[in-house]
Amino acid sequence: MKLRYSEAFYSVQGEGQYVGVPSVFLRTFGCNFRCMNFGLPRNEPSRAEKHEAGNRYNQEVKDLIDSGITDTVTEFTDLPIIHTGCDTYASIYPEFKDFNKLAEVDEVVNHLLSLTPEGKWTCDNGQDIHLIMTGGEPLLAWQRLYVELFEHPRMADLKNVTFETNTTQHLHDDFFNYLHDSDRIKVTWSCSPKLTVSGESWEDAIKPDVAYCYSLVDDSDIYLKFVVADSNDIDDVDRAVAAYRKEGLECPVYLMPMGGRSEEYNLNVQEVAEICMERGWRFTPRLHISLFGNAWGT
Repeated sequence: MKLRYSEAFYSVQGEGQYVGVPSVFLRTFGCNFRCMNFGLPRNEPSRAEKHEAGNRYNQEVKDLIDSGITDTVTEFTDLPIIHTGCDTYASIYPEFKDFNKLAEVDEVVNHLLSLTPEGKWTCDNGQDIHLIMTGGEPLLAWQRLYVELFEHPRMADLKNVTFETNTTQHLHDDFFNYLHDSDRIKVTWSCSPKLTVSGESWEDAIKPDVAYCYSLVDDSDIYLKFVVADSNDIDDVDRAVAAYRKEGLECPVYLMPMGGRSEEYNLNVQEVAEICMERGWRFTPRLHISLFGNAWGT
């Protein structure tokens, strides 16, 4: 079985529990959401616009496709950054599938290790490099392949894996059992359910039973991370947290400011931090935006 992925890169974790930790990111292809309303004004008519055949495209993605860019650009990293909708659009829309790599596990492992400082997951000074599985939605299609990936001989010193997930995908029994029984890999579930500000429906996005299942993996960590624009989103956060608590999930709650660009992020960051202080929730920055701006490979 081969893995289709958009990019792999070495950076510092910019969000959540492990902010600042040196990490290798593996961005898989495919997602069940489009999040097309991120970055749009709340009264924008196109917030409610849907595309036929179940695929939804915001205007920036439509314009890129209509421009013929998929015929003129050859490298994933040469694709432009967009500022509305999903900022990793090239890892979710089928029109950009051919910009993504399709590789055997051996090739993936070699690529990942080539990015680490010493060609291994544990440095000579004892510090661990984390592996971040992101997307797209990393739990959508590749769970069975991850067992082969993590059990590869050159991955034997890998100790920390984070899944950045929209928390809608149930774990396959064999993958759950593998993670549950592993005494080597520490799993962290960075659960980012999409609020209505994203454009996704509540029924599709808020799946408390899925998050609770993740939490049952032995010795794993889990937290909820909500992307918010401002105080208008707080009722949604309250409602979502109550739903997860009712399911039995007790875990930290983070708020992260919306903003794929420094200008947008800086407009929201102080208000979101103040909301966290008022409510006792944790604040997470978008450190990569502050350090690198919005760019592929960061």
